[in-house]
Amino acid sequence: MPTHLESFERSSASVGVECISAKPEKVADAITDIATGPTVGVSPEHEDVRLPDTVAVDPTPAELNRVEIGVTPASFAVADCGSVALLSGDNGSELVSLYVDHYVAVVDERDIVPNMEAAFDRFDAMSGTGDDDVILATGPSATADMGALVTGAHGPSKGIVVVVED
Repeated sequence: MPTHLESFERSSASVGVECISAKPEKVADAITDIATGPTVGVSPEHEDVRLPDTVAVDPTPAELNRVEIGVTPASFAVADCGSVALLSGDNGSELVSLYVDHYVAVVDERDIVPNMEAAFDRFDAMSGTGDDDVILATGPSATADMGALVTGAHGPSKGIVVVVED
C-alpha cells in the first residue's frame, strides 16, 4: 500500500504538478533551484524551514504585478487528488498563490491527509478558529469556458509542491 506521500506525488503528477521532497534545512535550496526569476513569498510556518534571501516576503501589490513566482505554505495536502489547502488570511498567502504565473506550495509531509474525508475533518477542526476560508488548489489554473483549454487564465499556469520531509 502506498504512503500518503507516494499517493500525493502520483496524484499531483496526474494534474500537472511537480513534487519535490526536501529535508527542512534543504527547502531554501530547493526553492532557489525552482525560483529562477523574481519571486515573492510568505514565510513557512515550519520552524526549521526558511525561504531563500532572494524571495521578497510581505509583497506589495506592485511587487505581485512584477513577479512570476510565488511561494507560500500550504496548511495541508490531499493525497488522493493532489490538492493543497491554502488558508485565506492576513499573511498574503491567497494573493501570492493566485496572482503569480508559477506557484510553489510548501507543505509538511505529516500534513498530507489520505482523502477528502480526512480533509473535511481538518476543515471541521478549523471551523470557528478564524481559519474558516480555505482554497483547495488542484493543478494549474485552467478553463475551457470559451472552447479550447487555457491554462493560467485565472491563476498560476504552473504548480510545484515542496514537501518538507519528516
